[in-house]
Amino acid sequence: MNPDARSTEFSLTGHGGTLAGRAWARPDPRWIAVLSHGYGEHVGRYEWVAARLQDAGAAVYAADHLGHGRSDGQRVLISDFEPVVEDLDLVVQHAASQHPGLPVVLIGHSMGGLIAARYTQRHAGSLAATVLSGPVLGSWATVDELLALEEIPSTPIDPGTLSRDPAVGADYAEDPLVWHGDFVRSTLEGLQQAMRTLEEAGSVGEHPLLYLHGEADRLVPLPASWEGLQTLRGPRTFVKTYPGAQHEIFNETNRDEVIGDVIGFVEGVLALPE
Repeated sequence: MNPDARSTEFSLTGHGGTLAGRAWARPDPRWIAVLSHGYGEHVGRYEWVAARLQDAGAAVYAADHLGHGRSDGQRVLISDFEPVVEDLDLVVQHAASQHPGLPVVLIGHSMGGLIAARYTQRHAGSLAATVLSGPVLGSWATVDELLALEEIPSTPIDPGTLSRDPAVGADYAEDPLVWHGDFVRSTLEGLQQAMRTLEEAGSVGEHPLLYLHGEADRLVPLPASWEGLQTLRGPRTFVKTYPGAQHEIFNETNRDEVIGDVIGFVEGVLALPE
């Protein structure tokens, strides 16, 4: 996928090599959005999200996680998520350096939501707010079930679990930067440990947090993620779930509603002028 005409590329030196990033700038941003993508995918799948945030006044920044997309590293191998959280901090700091003084909002999806939640626990002072979309929190049956097996079977993500829009699954299946192979045991162990670390670290306190989830999510089912949220949430945590929506709510048939909820939350937190 070629970079969108409204975006430019950048690179950072992360803990496992070079991180491939993308920025969607605008001449007069009022805030900064940093995106944290999910397992097996890449930031190029967030063009529409970035464009809508850009239209809402944001300069948008994102980088492919270690082992994903155009970034360095063995494909989908993340045995320890703490360095990935530190890599995300490099992206946040890079974005902030381009627009000194502007508030930063972190938006994380799925595994990227887990990373964003942990980042918020560690670096809330760098953020004005956090948005979690279908985040891996609490426990993930896929991880527990696969780790219990002596050999991990074929485990590609089913494109049909992503959205009610069949075009989303079709595009995902044909995307050469998406990982279409199996889970790595070390990554499963890393995910399990990351969820435990998140639970042990506890609430984000007064930090503004928006939790969004599809009620028909079969990939990261709502009940277990919701259970994990109870440890993480604080007095300024807001929740909305979407009946019938599957995992990728930013690519769902009601995606305009979802991005509208995100923008409304940000505008409420930041009290941005028109």
